[in-house]
Amino acid sequence: MSEHKSIGRQNVKPIRDKKIIQRVKDAMIAEGDYKFLALFVLGINTGLRISDLLKLRWETVFSKGKFHSRIILVEQKTSKRQEIPLGKTVIDVLKEYKAHTTPEGFLFPTERNPRYKNLDKALSFQFVYRRLNYYLQVRAGFTEPVGCHTLRKTFGYQAYLAGWDLYRIQECLNHSSPAITRRYIDLSQDDKDQVFVSLNL
Repeated sequence: MSEHKSIGRQNVKPIRDKKIIQRVKDAMIAEGDYKFLALFVLGINTGLRISDLLKLRWETVFSKGKFHSRIILVEQKTSKRQEIPLGKTVIDVLKEYKAHTTPEGFLFPTERNPRYKNLDKALSFQFVYRRLNYYLQVRAGFTEPVGCHTLRKTFGYQAYLAGWDLYRIQECLNHSSPAITRRYIDLSQDDKDQVFVSLNL
């Protein structure tokens, strides 16, 4: 059963605690899983949909011996052009990933089968879903529902937490309204409580 059938994207939660994010990164590094580390870090720092992340190719981020400063793509779902600058954290992780792989074809390819050496295929949604659950719930102790949208929701939530307004986050996520963005990032009661108790007027 696919992730989309087993758990709806509205039930998937963002990672609110940055300690969980660090635990996930540490677990991936401990297991030498630099490919999934790159996918995870790119996802939570760009807000791209998993469909767009998986269609990225190496030449999108690296060519002529150097990494690009930004990703330029046309979103699969909206057909809108996106231009996303890559921060130092993302570039550093991509450099580490490159050092452990051959930088050609899909950025996140399936494991190569010796019987099909020329197979050029990206990771599947199902594989990403399973690995996210493993790293978040088993290795990092995250207790909320996890899915492929967790990465994108985490970007939106953490951007909001960092002080960016909903309108700007809406533009980054290519949502049609701030109301959709507000529901999407799933603000908790604790988040709302902080607004009330912080004023002290």
